[in-house]
Amino acid sequence: VMKKAVAYLIPFMEEEKKQAMIEQGLDPNDFDENDDSNYAGKVLMATVKGDVHDIGKNIVAVVLGCNNFKVYDIGVMCSCEKILEKAKEYNVDVIGLSGLITPSLDEMVVVAKEMSKAGFTQPLLIGGATTSKMHTAVKITPSYGTVEHPVIHVLDASRSVTVVSSLLGDNKVEYVEEILEEYEEMREDYYAGLEDRYFLTYDKAKEQKFKIDFDETPPAPTPTKTGITVIDSVKISDVVPYIDWNPFFQTWELRGRYPNRGYPKIFNDESVGGEAKKLFDDAQRMLNEIVNNGTMTLKGVVGLFPANRSEDGEDVHVYESETDREAGKPMQTFCMLRQQAEKESDEPYYSQADFVAPAGYKDHLGMFAVSCFGCDALVKKYESENDDYSKIMAQALADRFVEAFAEYLHREIRVNLWGYAAGEQLNEADLLKIKYDGIRPAPGYPSQPDHTEKTTMWNTIKAQELAGIELSESLSMMPAASVSALVFAHPQSEYFAVGQIGKDQVTSYAARKKMDLEVCERWLSPILNYERD
Repeated sequence: VMKKAVAYLIPFMEEEKKQAMIEQGLDPNDFDENDDSNYAGKVLMATVKGDVHDIGKNIVAVVLGCNNFKVYDIGVMCSCEKILEKAKEYNVDVIGLSGLITPSLDEMVVVAKEMSKAGFTQPLLIGGATTSKMHTAVKITPSYGTVEHPVIHVLDASRSVTVVSSLLGDNKVEYVEEILEEYEEMREDYYAGLEDRYFLTYDKAKEQKFKIDFDETPPAPTPTKTGITVIDSVKISDVVPYIDWNPFFQTWELRGRYPNRGYPKIFNDESVGGEAKKLFDDAQRMLNEIVNNGTMTLKGVVGLFPANRSEDGEDVHVYESETDREAGKPMQTFCMLRQQAEKESDEPYYSQADFVAPAGYKDHLGMFAVSCFGCDALVKKYESENDDYSKIMAQALADRFVEAFAEYLHREIRVNLWGYAAGEQLNEADLLKIKYDGIRPAPGYPSQPDHTEKTTMWNTIKAQELAGIELSESLSMMPAASVSALVFAHPQSEYFAVGQIGKDQVTSYAARKKMDLEVCERWLSPILNYERD
């Protein structure tokens, strides 16, 4: 039932729990929440250090709680020390770690190693959008996983009850041995795959870069307005038409089957359609309340600057003015990463720097950071009312609002602020299908997997000073409902994934960023094609 409709059932789960107690001859009013024997088990949940995202964790906590597990949710940005300290204090049976951004993956490894050193014996559960079964098997399990205390990747909230129940049940050993065997096979496949995969040297990849003829297809015209622009007059109601509702249903783990997978066809799905419609109606009610009461607001900052790629073609220099460009005095340099995994044909090896013209051309680079403010206050209100459903709904809507704001603002940049697509005639559906010229990749995502480039962006557009958008120590944006991106205008620019890269490129990249190699390797850990020392 929970796989079918986690979202819709949350408001009713507590009542179901009470009914189950009555059927067992127990009085719900006599339930002592401080008596551990009344629970199926105790679970600690935490979002790891530097990460502020917790919608998925919140859903898991509710689902476990409604299945009679006592959940200690210690929040976001939890240090390893805090996690281990609280696990001991509460004497929990299971520890669950969550994370959304890639630096969180490394932090999970740190926690696993420290648990091993400290002699912990609790199973460790791994979850969150950036996590995977493969990463858990290859990077985390060797640090801690055994039959006594396994490390297990949990795909979504609907599976959490089965996993925790199995770990605390009579058949734990058989259950864990099967998972460990699967993870061992995955590790063998992973390392065999690395041996079978070929990579060009960094020098060779640079020789085979993506080449744009900027004489034949010149850079976009000079922006209508260069420099920094604060965006603080856009209302939630302005961006509602730009909302993509598909990720909203994915957040709640409601998935229709073909041909009813996406919004609005999901409402026709025999399995989840009814629940999806009720969830959507609840979302519309809260959305209207937020719009009418002004409980959430949007703010952002845009920067449009003269720019050229560096002489070696690997980075992009950004200038405060044309005078500085002519004098060769960049205000910031954005360092880029290039594909190295060998391709079967004569396809080019992409870097985002390829989309910016070299010196001698009047090219530009755009960037923006946007946030939805007010969600935290609303979440605290719902928490004080013990209303988990509304709390998660508010977070899910804030994410939709800021993503819609980013889509709205990208159009505003193309049509007005930069104006390179002033005649663009696209509807909202066309925008979601990326039918426009140019791209808006974000630091930390496949085209530029290095989150530290956010600091370069923040230094350029003053996102914290002008818009109140902060960066955590792991470079997660705060508020959690935030989006940032670089804006490339050239019609031949396209999205791509850098993939894994070699030590020769990492060494060059660290030198260009003036960063210690070991520190650089830690930030790039998920995409290294070699084991760090």
